[in-house]
Amino acid sequence: MISGSIFDLTNVKERLTIVENTLSKADFWNNNQNEATALSQERGFLNNQLDEWWKYKNGIEEISMMIELAEEENDENFFADVKKQFYALEKEIEIYELQTLLKDKDDKRNAIIAINAGAGGTESQDWVEMLFRLYLKWAESRNYKASIIDYLPGDEAGIKNVTFTVNGPYAYGYLKSEHGVHRMVRISPFDANSRRHTSFASISIVPEIEDDITLEIQEKDIKIETFRASGPGGQHVNKTSSAIRITHLPTNIVVQCQNEKSQHRNKDLALKILKARLYALEKEKQEKKKQLKHQGQKDIAWGSQIRSYVFNPYRLVKDHRTNLEIGDVDRVMNGDIDEFIYAYLKWLQN
Repeated sequence: MISGSIFDLTNVKERLTIVENTLSKADFWNNNQNEATALSQERGFLNNQLDEWWKYKNGIEEISMMIELAEEENDENFFADVKKQFYALEKEIEIYELQTLLKDKDDKRNAIIAINAGAGGTESQDWVEMLFRLYLKWAESRNYKASIIDYLPGDEAGIKNVTFTVNGPYAYGYLKSEHGVHRMVRISPFDANSRRHTSFASISIVPEIEDDITLEIQEKDIKIETFRASGPGGQHVNKTSSAIRITHLPTNIVVQCQNEKSQHRNKDLALKILKARLYALEKEKQEKKKQLKHQGQKDIAWGSQIRSYVFNPYRLVKDHRTNLEIGDVDRVMNGDIDEFIYAYLKWLQN
């Protein structure tokens, strides 16, 4: 059902007034280039929200008149056509309402995703591969581009860990809902006795930062190592030590990149990911007090279990933050996670 909340854009209009007043100040563009560029982009986004608002408001009014006309004429075929138009419009408005919830300044950025297997050996590594496929399917459904940065295959099957980027409008804003530990319960195909196993995989989602954010990394604070690449994207360079691993000593954050032929390019990408991780870490510290108000204060901590995927003895996917449950596990594993994303963004508003 279409929510009436999207038609209250008071906050959008107020923010647009502030942005336009700031951009109109004398010499603002000369003295604050990075901020001016960011505000200009925000103004475009806010104006687009208002345009969409009028489009859907007029669309609902038009469909309401068509429904009245169909009822007056008692035309069932006409009424059926109007009903189809209504559901199509409802779907568009759901997507629009989702976009209105992307309010954080980093939501518009690309996303950097790292998936790591937990304890459980081959079973957990297979779970990583399943989740990797899930997010590739989701990105494909939105015409986003996914690029592998680092990939370590499992010993027998699956993936030990994989890092990749998802490039597209508001990729981070949507995918930030996936940050945390994902739990799977199923009869393991790798268990000769067909026993039920519980597997875990941790997913890290950070925004890809660009030149509008300055974050300096001291050379004394990092250790750079080279190694031979392996896995998808690495076969063509595995005879030379072109892959790069960077350890940030103060935080013990480790990132690596092996997807490019050039060692120099791999180093640049690894440094970019390190900056994104450090930026996300600092942002997490700043927002910790705000986050603690959600659901018992512990559910939102990075590394906590956020979602369970049960394949046996029953079939269910449940998000432990929003309590949203979906029984169609196959649909979710094929990348249909928009309901979870929407529920999470709504939950953040509470």
